[in-house]
Amino acid sequence: MTMAELQVSPAVGAAHSRAFPLGLSAPPQGDPMDTVNVAVYAPALADVVVYVQEPGQEWRGVLLPDFDDGVHHGVVTNMPVGSLYGFRSAGPDMSGHVDFDPASEQLLLDPYGRHIHTETIAAAGRELYFSVRMHSGFDWGQDAHPHTSWRDTVIYEAHVKGQTMLHPDVPENIRGTYAGLAHVASIEHLKRLGITAVQLLPIHFHLDEPHLTPKGLTNYWGYNTLGFFAPQVSYASADARAAGPQAVQDELKGMIKLLHAAGVEVILDVVYNHTAEGAATEPALSWRGLANYAYYRHHGEHYADTTGCGNSLDFSNPRVIQQTLDSLRYWVEEFHVDGFRFDLAVTLGRNAANEFRTQHPFLIAAATDRVLSGTKLIAEPWDLGPDGWQTGRFPVGWVDWNDHFRDSARDFWLTDRAAIDAGREGGSVRQISDSLAGSAQLFAGSHRSQLASINMITAHDGFTLADLVAYNSKHNEANGEDNRDGGDHNHSWNHGVEGRAQDPAILAARAQSARNLMATLLLSMGVPMITAGDELGRSQRGNNNAYCQDNELTWLDWSLDESAQN
Repeated sequence: MTMAELQVSPAVGAAHSRAFPLGLSAPPQGDPMDTVNVAVYAPALADVVVYVQEPGQEWRGVLLPDFDDGVHHGVVTNMPVGSLYGFRSAGPDMSGHVDFDPASEQLLLDPYGRHIHTETIAAAGRELYFSVRMHSGFDWGQDAHPHTSWRDTVIYEAHVKGQTMLHPDVPENIRGTYAGLAHVASIEHLKRLGITAVQLLPIHFHLDEPHLTPKGLTNYWGYNTLGFFAPQVSYASADARAAGPQAVQDELKGMIKLLHAAGVEVILDVVYNHTAEGAATEPALSWRGLANYAYYRHHGEHYADTTGCGNSLDFSNPRVIQQTLDSLRYWVEEFHVDGFRFDLAVTLGRNAANEFRTQHPFLIAAATDRVLSGTKLIAEPWDLGPDGWQTGRFPVGWVDWNDHFRDSARDFWLTDRAAIDAGREGGSVRQISDSLAGSAQLFAGSHRSQLASINMITAHDGFTLADLVAYNSKHNEANGEDNRDGGDHNHSWNHGVEGRAQDPAILAARAQSARNLMATLLLSMGVPMITAGDELGRSQRGNNNAYCQDNELTWLDWSLDESAQN
């Protein structure tokens, strides 16, 4: 069906609609439940049509009749839960584009869409994405946020799929899923370790970067978001995916409910610094088609890139701040999430001149918001832009990943020791002393205590603990970039042999160094973060940038040898 065959009708009169909240909401006049208020921020478009496909019906276009402060809005009837929808410019004659078919060409996704449905167009060899109308009902029972104090918090950074994909005590049909992470065997492991919070790598709906597909690789980590309000569908069990969007949401909510029942908080790693639309040469999927110059930071005609991903969101625009705050509130209110770790958070604190400001409106708003101020707000305090290193400078209400602690602990136990073993002089103990004391000097200027320091030895990005003591250099050949990707300054030491070793003395020395590092992490002032698998001796065979390795290289191996069991 082409656009010429579609009937583009006006929405219900503007007097019945409103420009807020953005996305889909209940109509203001108490209309039937299949009627919704639709509002989308698209200041550069003269007119906007929302295309709707009710379950089992044909596509139809509805012209949004009103426009206020950059927002097109209208009341749309016959749009029940489960309907697919998306946006398109109406065109100069108000009838739509006659050569456009919403069943085979990409609509613009709703930035506030609660679920993203994927259709594979086999003939074209590509996929289309559609927003889906959802409802928010779920039986939370007596669920409550654990509200673990920072003083008592132990964070465990994990990947939903990798955590249980190989777990022998998790039923095979739910391994690598939200349900698998919530299985009793998974939760018991967390409790035995003394974990109080799981920090999940991104579970927002994300895409693979175009350069990975020809190599047969995917974006395993998920730092390439297409929907800030939509969960990653592939992390749901096959049964939930088959049952539909609501079952996917319910499985995720059920996971959080079970973790809460065990006293474990859920922190989401979130990527608000760029989107999956990528560089300007990539197609418009949502924001670029709706408000390119409003959503993305520009230098003239070109994108300003502070993330290395091609398209940095512009946090000097109030609408970008609004979208981010609305997304965060949604995950707290609808999914009972306990906190967030913000990827490349410096980008979120840049003003119109692209300068980081500690008192940036977004940073202050998040820390003082009625819904968000009781959650854990964790900054990755750097990005790739000018003056991108800002550890210790985030405002009260935020805590920072502490790369100072990471590097000084590695230097003290590894690179300094390697130098001494080689007959050279090691470094000063001043840095490790400061780290043990919670990096007080680093955080003093922001009027925060040592509890503002998230201490870590490793994270998803970089060597695992086992590789940190077994490799001097990265080995990322499997990523298909000739080992150019990934960091070169790892502060690691192989103890005399690169990679796998058989010498008992070397193995014992590596094990001792790993224990020294872990003990330093757990005994220092600040909040410790453990990377999933470090407690099991997990190795990525020297790959320090395994973002594209969705396989046994990154999944946790639960077949423990004697040393791992001890």
